[in-house]
Amino acid sequence: MLTVNVVTIFPEFFSAPLGLSIPARAAEAGVVKYRVVDLRDFTHDRHRTVDDYAYGGGAGMVMKPEPFFEAVESLGASQPIVLMSARGRRFTQRDAHRFAEASELTLLCGHYKDVDQRVADFLATEELSLGDFVLSGGEPAALAVIDATVRLLAGAMSDLDSARTDSFFDRDLSAPSYTRPPVYRGHPVPEVLLSGDHKRIAEWRKSEGERLSRNRGRE
Repeated sequence: MLTVNVVTIFPEFFSAPLGLSIPARAAEAGVVKYRVVDLRDFTHDRHRTVDDYAYGGGAGMVMKPEPFFEAVESLGASQPIVLMSARGRRFTQRDAHRFAEASELTLLCGHYKDVDQRVADFLATEELSLGDFVLSGGEPAALAVIDATVRLLAGAMSDLDSARTDSFFDRDLSAPSYTRPPVYRGHPVPEVLLSGDHKRIAEWRKSEGERLSRNRGRE
């Protein structure tokens, strides 16, 4: 079983998404357990303060290190401990596979202007981002990581072969998909997909995946 820990100031952000679709199915199957921790439970003032002004001045507030350290220690969390951060390396399918093979995954969600660098340097084992853009907080990014990881667990999906034919599963982009009707508003499905010739279909899918990867600069 994979235990997914999430440390956040908005635990309610995860309630609905983790109770739907594949994340919920995986929990019901007993292949994943979610522990969502409210960072404010690890503050020590009556206002439950998790942020403060930045040393050196400047705009925005910085999240304090103490609540993050104490929250992770309370969980007894093992590696990997991931800080979702715009400074982080871009999350990839390879990371999702690595996390799915682990027994525990801890995701730290920042907010406000920044997180005290000591969290990145001395608590997190890695920093990850979804891309070169900034979100209001780490919660949407953490949810994306959870979804990409959990769907790879045996028992999470009714058809694991579906995941094995996704883009980035041991290769780059997957070929386009089509379904009924065979012609819609004058736009036909490629003939090869209607041929019943599995060898030709496999060759077409391989070729299309390679073409899309080249066109999108993934080679």
